Amino acid sequence: DEPTSALDPELTGEVLKAMRQLAEEHMTMVVVTHEMAFAREVAHRVIFMDKGEIVEEGTPQLLFNSPQHPRTQAFLNSAL
Repeated sequence: DEPTSALDPELTGEVLKAMRQLAEEHMTMVVVTHEMAFAREVAHRVIFMDKGEIVEEGTPQLLFNSPQHPRTQAFLNSAL
């Protein structure tokens, strides 16, 4: 589940910091998040899902800078 969904902003920052440290140590993680800046910074691969289906996947650079699917584009336009 999304690790920061029920946390206040201060605790969210602490959790994201800990997860960044794990990523720097090359820890494999599968994370569900709405924290787009975090995903863009830390992920090696991003999967965008809608209604339980994979809509688009790729590197953060490709998915965030050049989304191909209209649903991905709409989500990123509203989230960023």
